[in-house]
Amino acid sequence: MIDQLINKIKATQNPTVVGLDPTYAMIPTFIKEEMLETYGKTPKAVAEMFLQFNKAIIDEVHDLIPSVKPQIAMYEQYGLEGLRAYIETIAYAKAKGLVVIGDVKRGDIASTAAAYAGHIAGVEIEGVHMDLWQEDAVTLNPYMGFDGIEPFIKACNDYHRGLFILVKTSNPSGKELQDLLVDGVPLYDKTADLVSEWGELAMGTMGYSEIGAVVGATYKEQGIELRKRMPHTFFLVPGYGAQGGKAEDLKDYFDKDGNGIIVNSSRGIIAAYQKDKEVTEKEFAIAAKKAVLAMRDDLQGVMR
Repeated sequence: MIDQLINKIKATQNPTVVGLDPTYAMIPTFIKEEMLETYGKTPKAVAEMFLQFNKAIIDEVHDLIPSVKPQIAMYEQYGLEGLRAYIETIAYAKAKGLVVIGDVKRGDIASTAAAYAGHIAGVEIEGVHMDLWQEDAVTLNPYMGFDGIEPFIKACNDYHRGLFILVKTSNPSGKELQDLLVDGVPLYDKTADLVSEWGELAMGTMGYSEIGAVVGATYKEQGIELRKRMPHTFFLVPGYGAQGGKAEDLKDYFDKDGNGIIVNSSRGIIAAYQKDKEVTEKEFAIAAKKAVLAMRDDLQGVMR
């Protein structure tokens, strides 16, 4: 996965990942009305809204970005229909050549972790292997330690998939745990060391591990320190834009070759039409494209 992602970033000259995290409030009125008329006030109506919305955005931006990151919670709140929309969104993105990061943030142990690993390992039924989710990578919570990570590492090696493990997140209250001192060292540094250690078990061919880290854009100094501490770990960076992170803050998150990170923006892109006075509601995907181009140019200004 990581080699594919790096090559896609180089090809597009754009380290942007679009977070496909739709909410009901984001959906343009004309799509809502059509789906409600067709399917009634049902989860299927919302699932179809999300799917139409996502496909239109993917159509506009797929040649400009390396990756998308759908957040599963936005879909699974609507039950089976929502999960269908999630899976179909992934399939559509993959068909357009995009790397898909499933933002699932799983974290458990033993047989439960092995079952969750099916997101990237697939499942086998009577000797027939099936890749039901089609994600190239997933996000994980490391709170349970290596027991919760190990089954996913096997999937990385067996199926060339990837992980992004929470290390220093962008939300303000993350510091309540992540900044606690353990033997005089912040817990996020201890986590970073573990992620680096685990990463040695699943290396790519271009200097980075298949096991990456989530490092927020909103903590510049910590991010710079973590880049030095984790030279072979690719960063998934949330917090750009709507949460206050700026391109200038990320200058030293990149490695010496202008690589090493992918930067997420969700509502700043997919809901851009709600703030862009130059487009109509029916041009929501055009507004998303404009936001992607602006973000690309912003990030290119600090890539080395």
